[in-house]
Amino acid sequence: MATQTIAVLEGDETGQELLVDALRVLAPDVIGMDLVFERHDLSLLKRRETQNGVVHESAAAMKRTGLGLKAATITPETKGDVGSPNAILRREVDGKVIVRTGRRLPGVRPIGGIHAPISIVRMAVGDAYGAKEWREGSGDDEIAFRTERISRNVCRVVAEYAFSHARKMHAKVFGGPKYTVSPIYEGMLKEEMDAAAERYRDVVYDPQLIDATYALLISTNGEAMVIPSLNRDGDCLSDLVMQLFGSIAGAESVLLSFDAGLRPNCVMAEAPHGTAPRLFGKNVANPMAMILAEAALLGYIADPRAASASRAIYESALETVHGGTATSDLGGHASTTEFTNAVIERVQAKLDIWASL
Repeated sequence: MATQTIAVLEGDETGQELLVDALRVLAPDVIGMDLVFERHDLSLLKRRETQNGVVHESAAAMKRTGLGLKAATITPETKGDVGSPNAILRREVDGKVIVRTGRRLPGVRPIGGIHAPISIVRMAVGDAYGAKEWREGSGDDEIAFRTERISRNVCRVVAEYAFSHARKMHAKVFGGPKYTVSPIYEGMLKEEMDAAAERYRDVVYDPQLIDATYALLISTNGEAMVIPSLNRDGDCLSDLVMQLFGSIAGAESVLLSFDAGLRPNCVMAEAPHGTAPRLFGKNVANPMAMILAEAALLGYIADPRAASASRAIYESALETVHGGTATSDLGGHASTTEFTNAVIERVQAKLDIWASL
């Protein structure tokens, strides 16, 4: 089989350190296959130096290879600076969906009765992000305005992927937008969810308004769930779900673009957390989310070796925590390097055993 190339988007501070450490898991002697890493420096320094030229190059590389692995990057707050690279990447690869899955972490007590996986399938573009904003008037009469937009196409992709993902997870599709208050705008996503439910009659469908979704998440009976959402709602829900399971480090984030047949044709995986400047240079940050991002990415490579490696990495990361090797955020004392070493050892053992069966 042809060697697969992955566009590796390097980042800032602890985000870059975690990427470097996690890439050791993808070494040929660990996963049993050769991967080519095409590296692109997305550090803040390089983005400023090239006026985001390197970000555009990275997007082109991901479109060409179909796969991207991204480290956390700094988004400067100063107006007129280079801004967020993620916004550029999503736009240029035509990313439409962001998926984040919260899952129970061994030894970490989740909130309430939550123990089954919960995936948030969120719009990657539109809605409150990139909306035009302005103000009129002054003093107590000053009024702020914002124009938001969503498209039928993106709503359809979000709904379709949510039901497809739920079928694979043996989960139910749960939640939804506030379509009763906003039947024209938010109702568009609800219409596509209802239409997808007709196409996936074997998937349990339990639509709820967004406020009820938040409330019911806290009192869930433990069913696996997939929640399709608008961009802003999904951003908030993702952070909530991660913390319900105890740590944002226990999940990966995946950006997807699709072909005309609604099949993923470009995938970018990353850790959902930031650059953690307080942990920079200390070798104590948790690499788990970055390692899980690698596992997710391998799952989109059409090679049985990649599928086996993906499963091995997922299992090994969780088993490492279960076995007592964990970083401080999960109640352990392992360093970044020690955690990754333990995952590598388990992956190698699993793949060696599976190959003999």
